[in-house]
Amino acid sequence: MKFFVDTAEVAEIADLAATGLLDGVTTNPSLVAKSGRNFFEVVREICALIEGPVSAEVTATSYDQMVAEGRRLAELAPNVCVKLPLIWDGLKACHTLSSDGIKVNVTLCFAPAQALLAAKAGATFVSPFVGRLDDIGHDGMQLIAEIVEIFRNYRSTLSTEVLVASARHPGHVVEAARLGADVITLPPKVLHQLALHPLTDKGLAAFLKDWEASGQRILD
Repeated sequence: MKFFVDTAEVAEIADLAATGLLDGVTTNPSLVAKSGRNFFEVVREICALIEGPVSAEVTATSYDQMVAEGRRLAELAPNVCVKLPLIWDGLKACHTLSSDGIKVNVTLCFAPAQALLAAKAGATFVSPFVGRLDDIGHDGMQLIAEIVEIFRNYRSTLSTEVLVASARHPGHVVEAARLGADVITLPPKVLHQLALHPLTDKGLAAFLKDWEASGQRILD
């Protein structure tokens, strides 16, 4: 499963990219606004740090404007993936941009039928939001299971990847991987949490204590 990070903070992305664990980045207007920086500068800098896709979202809601904004975003860097909302005009724009060879991430997906429409429209990725479904008492991971099952039935004709979004904790990551999702996008905090376990910390402390008592050194 590929790991994307969900942030517009360039310094965080650079730090995570240095681990070799990062396959892409997702942003949205809220994240870029939070950074307080120029939108185009932020997207260009992120694209220079990451070889994989960088999702940059349009702000328009009409077909013509979404297509125009999507083409403008795609000019910023070859690895820009235009992010479109899963509304009717968004699906039309997805078809147009995908036909032009532009990568598209269709976002705000909350139902299997929506995901199927995005795939039919030619989306590179479809982003079902698991955390937001959990917030209203639904089972977000059940949505992932259903979309993965549907897409597997048509892999010879549908190439859209399932990009799990709105992940809130490591449990979402593990369950998405078990279900066979292609990608998950995570806040930096959650990506760091994946490496944590109390027994790891306890074991390391014991090893270091024993090594210190031995009086030896690996480097002088």
